[in-house]
Amino acid sequence: MINVSETAKNKVITLMQEDGMKLENGYIRVGVESGGCSGLSYKMDFTSERNEEDKLFEDNGVRILVDKKSLLYLLGTTLEYSGGLNGKGFSFNNPNASRTCGCGESFAV
Repeated sequence: MINVSETAKNKVITLMQEDGMKLENGYIRVGVESGGCSGLSYKMDFTSERNEEDKLFEDNGVRILVDKKSLLYLLGTTLEYSGGLNGKGFSFNNPNASRTCGCGESFAV
């Protein structure tokens, strides 16, 4: 399961509306790719299309797509958003990460 915090949900709604999408017919696609300081980095974007191999999760009214390769790395993760003075935007609270870099954009398992 991939979870979405209330603040992340609110920001997702705002960004989707800016892109001309609605929460009801759009998805957040999250995944993992090689790279970053710690070895693996997160990727996230909005889409209106679901691929056959995507795993679909829904939390807090937000539909999330994860590819099979990334699924093992992301199970149990919560998508967070912080927009304060020191906020860094979206972040992933990943219980599978054994180490993260200082910017929080990459991790190792």
